[in-house]
Amino acid sequence: MGFLFESAVAQTQAAPQGAPMYINLLMFGGLFLFMYLLIIRPQRKRQKEHQNLVTSLQKGDEVLLTSGMLGKVVKVDDSYIVLETGTVELKFQKVAVHAVLPKGTIKSI
Repeated sequence: MGFLFESAVAQTQAAPQGAPMYINLLMFGGLFLFMYLLIIRPQRKRQKEHQNLVTSLQKGDEVLLTSGMLGKVVKVDDSYIVLETGTVELKFQKVAVHAVLPKGTIKSI
């Protein structure tokens, strides 16, 4: 059988060891820190800004919804707002508000 396959020779040296455990822990910690700084922290900041926007809605504010609809706030409840869009009043969830527009924006459009 020696002419088709080489005979297996056992290794005489010890198998190489992996990196020390603290190196792996540092790499995982660095990866978590990277993910936190680039993904988690900015997302939490945006959520907090949106929550402040939603809680500060008042009657008379002109708003832009995530669907692109513009309207003037007529009534504010705990989790809903009533918008006047032309001659129609529509009820939406507060979380659908994307931005509060400056006064007079709707008339200028």
